[in-house]
Amino acid sequence: MKASQLNPWVMRHRANPDAALRLFCFPYAGGGAQVFRGWAESLPAAVEVYSVQLPGRGPRLAETPYRHMAPLVRAAGEALAPYLEGRFAFFGHSMGARVSFELARELRRQFGREPAQLFVSGGIAPQLPDPRPLYGLSRADFLEELRRLDGMPGEVWESEELLRLVYPTLRADCEVVGNYTYVSEPPLDCPITAFGGLWDNLVTRPQLAGWRDQTRGAFSLRMLPGGHLFLQTAQDMLLGTLSQELHGLARQTGEKLR
Repeated sequence: MKASQLNPWVMRHRANPDAALRLFCFPYAGGGAQVFRGWAESLPAAVEVYSVQLPGRGPRLAETPYRHMAPLVRAAGEALAPYLEGRFAFFGHSMGARVSFELARELRRQFGREPAQLFVSGGIAPQLPDPRPLYGLSRADFLEELRRLDGMPGEVWESEELLRLVYPTLRADCEVVGNYTYVSEPPLDCPITAFGGLWDNLVTRPQLAGWRDQTRGAFSLRMLPGGHLFLQTAQDMLLGTLSQELHGLARQTGEKLR
């Protein structure tokens, strides 16, 4: 049994003994590792894809989800450390963008290491305030605002049972984001690529452009058709762009991870 199957934090959909780079994917609020199912088949053969499974969803549904960023990042760092011996990159969407960013800074503080590249998707730059904090709203207002902002997949709204299962984790995740306090540190050295949805009601282009301040390296911003969940509705375009960038990262080393 592979180590990733023994670690509840990571899900590897397809083993890749020839991989030169690992990509760790962090989901949006309420989402789980299944969000990234099928990505490995669409990305370069030299990349091994790991989905990060946070507590409170999927096989970890019975576990209590985190409500604050710092302990979440510390626990994620400890869980992912055995998989970071080679080159790696992070991709995070919405809440996952901020989690992956803070984890990159945690790794730099603890081990002097950073991802080869940070891909942030549908997430407000961390130094900017969130103009629409959701975690303090009543249940009815919370769900109505999420529906208005197109902040959850359609299948969740179509099933009352699914909504009931997802709701506690979704509230906790929004509390992680709502309680987040940015602490100024030197910018990362790794390049940052930001993705946004052209019709996203939650995150604007200027809020995405703010990620430029978080790197000393190259920065690019790419807007794709779709709302906040464009990573699903424009998945082929997103994976095509990711493939180009990951192919370049993987070519920078001729070494395999194993």
